[in-house]
Amino acid sequence: MAKSSPSSVSSGATASSASPAAVPASYEVALQELEALVASLESGQLPLDRLLMGYQRGAQLLTFCREKLEAVENQIKVLEGTELKPWVQE
Repeated sequence: MAKSSPSSVSSGATASSASPAAVPASYEVALQELEALVASLESGQLPLDRLLMGYQRGAQLLTFCREKLEAVENQIKVLEGTELKPWVQE
């Protein structure tokens, strides 16, 4: 019953300018948020519940960034002779 402090719940929600479920506007925005999040997590100054929320948000951002990179990778074409072929990473 000692965990009924509403201030600890509300302070976690205001730490980030975006809601945890917000989709980033671009890859660059997501990467910037992810870098700031990692720095915050690595500081060791966050309470356990905020660490968990940060980890979950980081996983969402990482997935978003990977999907964006994969989409761009699939759009890149390489000209072989006179034929356009999908770019294949070597």
